[in-house]
Amino acid sequence: MIFDCMIPQTKRPVSIVFEAGPTHDGLSTAKALVDMAANAGADAVKFQIINARKIVPSKETLFTYEVLKNKVTGERETVTESLQEILSRRELTFSEWAELIHYCKEKQVLFFATISNAEEMEFLASAGCACVKICSGDINYHHLLRLAARFPWVVQIDTGSATIGEVEQAVDVLEQAGCRKIIINHCPSGYPARLESINLRTVQTLRQMFPYPVAFSDHTPGATMDIAAVTLGVDMLEKTITLDRCIRSPEHIMSLEPHEAADFVRTIRDVEIALGNPRRIMTAEERALPPVARRSVVAARDIEAGEVLTQDMLDYVRPGDGLPAHLDYLVLGKRLCTARKQGERLLPSYVE
Repeated sequence: MIFDCMIPQTKRPVSIVFEAGPTHDGLSTAKALVDMAANAGADAVKFQIINARKIVPSKETLFTYEVLKNKVTGERETVTESLQEILSRRELTFSEWAELIHYCKEKQVLFFATISNAEEMEFLASAGCACVKICSGDINYHHLLRLAARFPWVVQIDTGSATIGEVEQAVDVLEQAGCRKIIINHCPSGYPARLESINLRTVQTLRQMFPYPVAFSDHTPGATMDIAAVTLGVDMLEKTITLDRCIRSPEHIMSLEPHEAADFVRTIRDVEIALGNPRRIMTAEERALPPVARRSVVAARDIEAGEVLTQDMLDYVRPGDGLPAHLDYLVLGKRLCTARKQGERLLPSYVE
């Protein structure tokens, strides 16, 4: 998996992470989303450790988002509510988080989470977490990055609306603090993200600039952007999942539902197989195909023995079970030993 950052991307499949942090509303739905991820064949499931009042002390801070009212018509509604109240729906106690981490282990799906303070780091480290994530809003919170770098885990950074310079600074901070296990997550803003803001070619830029795996966090419906990201060489995909896209809370609108999750994983794995090798390599099935589609060299007209074969005397027809078309030089300019009728094969053994 990608969390072993020393393995080159070409030697392993793309890691598929299902994001469940914004789409659960308690331990019960969190476990249901873990089941969904595990059943679909995801590599990992990601959550967000949240203390709403620490992150957003005031209830007056508002957040506006869209919800889906009708799956058939696509009708939407714009909702504005307190950001603190939104985040409080996602809160779990450390005891509940510990139970959820254990549940992920039982389901054999890797757990990791976005963190926002030292207390959460200490808890996840004690729970044996292999990876943590810093959200895009904290990419310039360098003190938090230095705290995360103290532990032997992989540190993911979301880039969100950050500039390339801010990404470079964040990576420098982690490296200077001793962290060399880094994943850089291209994370377009918006729920859902606008097509104009996705800028998938940034994946290539990040791959060229940094010696670390690059992930793509998709905030659009369906698998189209994820397929494109895989073709651009992304190392990891993060896709939000939900139990129902019509739930009135942020991010459900563009998330995968249970019946879609397994198809998503299969689609990505199919794309990886189809991408194949940069060098064209024939499969055993292709090598075994009969030569029906290839052409053989034959006489374009009746040719008498003793005539010297010229280009106008040659024709090329299927099947390709005679002299292959690309080997016509073996007979061109040579004297025919045996008369051939129009359409009969011309072989090197017939010329001198």
